[in-house]
Amino acid sequence: MKKPTRLGTPLSSSATKVMLLGSGELGKEVIIALQRLGVEVIAVDRYENAPGHQVAHRAHVINMTDGAALAALIEQEKPDLIVPEIEAIATETLVKLEEAGLARVIPTARAAWLTMNREGIRRLAGETLGLATSPYRFADSLEELKAAIDQIGYPCVIKPVMSSSGKGQSKIDGPDEIESAWNYAAAGGRVDAGRVIVEGFIDFDYEITLLTVRSLNENGDTVTSFCDPIGHVQVKGDYVESWQPHPMPGAALEKARDIARKVTENLGGLGLFGVELFVKGDMVWFSEVSPRPHDTGMVTMVSQVQSEFELHAKAILGLPVNTALRTPGASAVIYGQHEARGIAFDGVAEALRIPGAEIRLFGKPESFARRRMGVALASADNVETARIRAKQAAAKVKPVIPE
Repeated sequence: MKKPTRLGTPLSSSATKVMLLGSGELGKEVIIALQRLGVEVIAVDRYENAPGHQVAHRAHVINMTDGAALAALIEQEKPDLIVPEIEAIATETLVKLEEAGLARVIPTARAAWLTMNREGIRRLAGETLGLATSPYRFADSLEELKAAIDQIGYPCVIKPVMSSSGKGQSKIDGPDEIESAWNYAAAGGRVDAGRVIVEGFIDFDYEITLLTVRSLNENGDTVTSFCDPIGHVQVKGDYVESWQPHPMPGAALEKARDIARKVTENLGGLGLFGVELFVKGDMVWFSEVSPRPHDTGMVTMVSQVQSEFELHAKAILGLPVNTALRTPGASAVIYGQHEARGIAFDGVAEALRIPGAEIRLFGKPESFARRRMGVALASADNVETARIRAKQAAAKVKPVIPE
């Protein structure tokens, strides 16, 4: 039996130190959950005053795709755990540091490396594990893309192999759209701007996120548990609305859990994974997996006994977790609507007067028209009412440029 987890005192020689690589809105909530357990947190991002910077013990700004800079910072801080929160990281450096015994990466450095690249995780799921996926091809040029689409057919989805939150993703229905899709993918790729994945379009009924948690039980053994399915709406690959629980036939839910278990067991380690799946009737296809809290999972801040952020924090520390649903809930995105720094928000009081509503403003220093600056959350006796309330609350919040 493993020893029970010992937690230290922040800013002392006994401190339990966790470094987050990426400190956006999801990382901010993970940091808050870790802070509540007395963990010393170091927040790292590519720009100053990122949301997680504002609540961590220390903050650093570096290019996380620069392996030398990343290794130097890890050597400087010597964290007990390194928690990647985004894909754009020099994962090869993390693999080398972990292999040398100089770092413990959550869930593992291999998982961070595989899931950073859509090619790695898709080949793992479709070719190594033999899971059902959409048909796919990879392309390194516009000509290769055209050839790949000839094999896949229309409609199809084109994505950069390295991106997040739907950036660079587009669905096309004919050859006239290929070049613009290629250019959009190149602009949206975070690291490798010259390689894309082409996916055949699946005629699915709905898409879910199945939050899957690998944690330790009282005997120190790794166990897998699942949150209730989360339904969501995406626009151009970017989440705009989510709700929990999403109703599913028993057979489909069993298949979804089986797929999620196989993928996460292969990736290994401890923590929460966001497994994205397509569902039609009792048929389930694997789409993607993130080895960290998922944007659609923000709904869990109102719907679950423990949010996805608390689940991740506790799991990575070897503490018990509880994935139980507390109430039906929903979330709706609040966009910046302006291209400006230091925007303000009107209408928050009106939003909070909606029954069961809560608001989270992320504190991002710079706004873009389609940048996610906050989220409205709502609970209700049923999902339908929760969705209406969340969207109503989001609509009340008005981003403004101060005079």
